[in-house]
Amino acid sequence: MAINKIEHIGIAVKDLETSEKLFEKILGTTAYKREAVESEGVITSFFLIGDVKIELLAATNENSPIAKFIEKKGEGIHHIAFDTSNIINELSEKLSLGIQLINTEPKDGADNKSIAFLHPKSTNSVLLELCQEKES
Repeated sequence: MAINKIEHIGIAVKDLETSEKLFEKILGTTAYKREAVESEGVITSFFLIGDVKIELLAATNENSPIAKFIEKKGEGIHHIAFDTSNIINELSEKLSLGIQLINTEPKDGADNKSIAFLHPKSTNSVLLELCQEKES
C-alpha cells in the first residue's frame, strides 16, 4: 500500500468568496491558490494548514458534481483525498480488493495532481480521492 498521507479535505460550498472569507477567519490564513477545473465544473480554493490542505469547491454550472452534491446534501465535506506515490498501482490494488472505483484511470485535477475517486458505496459512504503529484 502506498498511501502517504491525507493530502486534502474537500468542502463543497455555494459561494466561494463568502466561504474563503469565513475560512480565512477560522484558519487564520489566506487561500494560497484559486484554480478552475473545467472538466469537473468547479473553481477550487486552497488553504494550507501544516502539511494538509483544505480545498473549497464551488460549482461553475448546474451540472457540476459539486452542484449536484450541494443540491442533494447541502454544503459540507465532499471528500477526503489521500496522497499516493503511484496512483495506477493504488487503483489496481483497490480494485483487486473489491473496492468500487468511480475512475478506473487517473484524470487531471487541481493543484497539479492526477486524481481518481473511490466510490462511496465501497467506502462507508465517504467519497475518497487518490491523488499523485504530476511530473513537471
